[in-house]
Amino acid sequence: MSVGVTELLIFLGIGLVAGWIAGLLLGGGGLIRSLIVGVIGAFVGGWLLSVLGVSLPIGNVLLSQIITATIGAIVVLAVARIIAG
Repeated sequence: MSVGVTELLIFLGIGLVAGWIAGLLLGGGGLIRSLIVGVIGAFVGGWLLSVLGVSLPIGNVLLSQIITATIGAIVVLAVARIIAG
């Protein structure tokens, strides 16, 4: 299974947007931090919504992926802050 450059760039773009939105909501900043939090958040959000059996009723796939990644990024930031004390 090969991932093309276009798919990778779209995934990173979704992660960047999600990390940026999560940073706006919970505070934070920086391009690299937003990218890392968003990419990790994409996995966490996908897993979390799957475990909870939640399916977002959004017709636009890209928007749905951004919202899922943002939910995950918010969870990642919240957990990181709890761990940091």
